[in-house]
Amino acid sequence: MNDHFADLGRRVLARWKEENFSLQAFPEIARGALEETPPSDNVELGELIRDFLLQDEQPAQSSSGFGQPELIVYEHPRFYIQVLFWLDGTTDIHQHEFSGAFHVLQGSSIHTHFEFENVQPVTAHFRMGDLRWRETRLLEQGCTVPIISGTGGIHSLFHLETPSVTVVVRTQTDPGTGPQFTYLPPHVGFDPVQDDALTIRRKQLLDALEQTDAPNYPDLVFAMLEELDLERGFFILQHAMPHLRAVGAWEEAWEIFQQKHGAAAELLEPTLEEIIRRDGLVAMRGSVEWVEHRFFLALLLTVPGREQILEMIEGRFPGPPLETVMRWAAELVEVSEEGTWLLDAPFPEELEVPEDEQAARFLEALRGFITGADGREAETEIIESLRRSSWKVLSTLP
Repeated sequence: MNDHFADLGRRVLARWKEENFSLQAFPEIARGALEETPPSDNVELGELIRDFLLQDEQPAQSSSGFGQPELIVYEHPRFYIQVLFWLDGTTDIHQHEFSGAFHVLQGSSIHTHFEFENVQPVTAHFRMGDLRWRETRLLEQGCTVPIISGTGGIHSLFHLETPSVTVVVRTQTDPGTGPQFTYLPPHVGFDPVQDDALTIRRKQLLDALEQTDAPNYPDLVFAMLEELDLERGFFILQHAMPHLRAVGAWEEAWEIFQQKHGAAAELLEPTLEEIIRRDGLVAMRGSVEWVEHRFFLALLLTVPGREQILEMIEGRFPGPPLETVMRWAAELVEVSEEGTWLLDAPFPEELEVPEDEQAARFLEALRGFITGADGREAETEIIESLRRSSWKVLSTLP
């Protein structure tokens, strides 16, 4: 067992005992102990890894899939300390059924808090409402953040370096704060561990039909949407959406779902559109290696407006934030046999612009898109491509 974490655990235990093991007091106790002797100043990660691999005297490990991997470095019946490695780069928007605090041991992350308002429970495992952005901040090595259980701690993390490593001091569980909902902006919250084996098998069967190019795939989905309740119909629609779009059957599927569920469906349409945007940005993180570019992707993913994004860029990088964005755009533009792309915005083929001129035209239009300039910068076809992409949050145009 690592000496630093053994000492940290003993101090947390003694202080929490003085507070009669109050769950409300635990986040500040955990944060205070982490800040008093920060693991980022006192733990050498390489030594921790070596000791964990070679020494058998370690706390009991869980079977949790959280972290890549999760190492339990101190364990007590009421709380434990874990070291989490992150390789994939981002977490879903989620809440916790535990409380405590986390500390950035290595790397950095974009951390965003949300609120879920106007909640309309549909089932015990599915809610509709309005997910509101509260705050986004950069967490660098040495930062410590409290964890509040339940809906008061809805958040997400976009990890910038690979790996990023966090230390978490957390309770085993806080009764009455579950389930640990995951959120799909702007309007859905759901329990990701609900054991709906039938829906899982139906999704797998649809995957088999898709992979074998079954011609009746759309008709089968249409029939399912006519029969299923709102919750299960939404998840089938979400799962089938990419293939339905690819075969030109999306509009009919959505019309069936909308006719069956009426006004409730209106909240789910923007959620499905946002799923596409967010999944695309998260996938890009895997191919974008430079931390500055990952920082920008994180802002596009989590920050809702142009002014907030530019303010965060200005706070971290020298010079006018617009010029920083334009530099990143020039570095991120891709030209290949498939065409010219600016992140997820394709250059419009109908313009018939020579390939060697497309990047410059794209960047010129992007500047106008962000600044609201008139003239050639606002070329309609390119502007529409940007407006349908993840760049849309930077637009000043109506």
